[in-house]
Amino acid sequence: MIQSMTGYGKAVTTYAGKKITIEVKSLNSKALDLSTRIAPLYREKEMEIRQLIATTLERGKVDFILWTEKDDTQVASPINGNVLESYYKQICTLSAEKNIPLPSDWFYTLLRLPDVLSKADAEELSAEEWTIVRKGIEDALEQLVNFRKQEGEALYKKFTEKIDNIEALLKSIEPFEKSRVEKIRERIIDALEKTISVDYDKNRLEQELIYYVEKLDINEEKQRLTNHLKYFRETMAEGHGQGKKLGFIAQEMGREINTTGSKSNQAEMQNIVVKMKDELEQIKEQVLNVM
Repeated sequence: MIQSMTGYGKAVTTYAGKKITIEVKSLNSKALDLSTRIAPLYREKEMEIRQLIATTLERGKVDFILWTEKDDTQVASPINGNVLESYYKQICTLSAEKNIPLPSDWFYTLLRLPDVLSKADAEELSAEEWTIVRKGIEDALEQLVNFRKQEGEALYKKFTEKIDNIEALLKSIEPFEKSRVEKIRERIIDALEKTISVDYDKNRLEQELIYYVEKLDINEEKQRLTNHLKYFRETMAEGHGQGKKLGFIAQEMGREINTTGSKSNQAEMQNIVVKMKDELEQIKEQVLNVM
């Protein structure tokens, strides 16, 4: 079954009080166009992340985002109680020795002193944390692929409907095609006898008429278009990764429909060709989204 290039996936996991969110979305593109925004802690794994995305998604304009949120206990800088207590005792001792008044706002004074507020140690990515994050990335990508498959099923139904419509329209040309030879013959004879009023060689007329009708014959175009429609169905059934191929087949279908239109010298046939073009145009618009 074909897949769409449009998709969205999201996964949320936690580790050591951190909320880790992975978000990935994709749109149609001729090749893989990958853009990433990764939290600093995980940037050392960017190449591995890119390889995982490329292997899984293959094509599309992909936006990948990985960010973290810490809980309140981790956001706040920890207070070093031992240092604070040492400062407090020293201030009290100096106050007594030097006869200096004690501060009125102890916390304001103490918290501004060096090393009372401990700086958080620089984080290092552990193997355990990366295992959890990688699993989250895989889950988000799986969601996106499932989304693509659902969209692919909708496209498959849409394409099948349009192909059916083109086939039906192609068959509806036949009655007009069979009657137009006689109409052409009658129109030419009428012009010769009534308008121009000249004698003519009936055998030569028949020969010229056959030549003229052969130039307007659309049997080859109809057969090729029928083959292209069949090939389009078969290609859809082959699975994902057929988007470019389907686009090429649609182009060939357009050539046969255009040639049929240029050879159609009846208003009814030309109206049918216009309808076929409209159905094909809808296929061409949507085939750009196919993997």
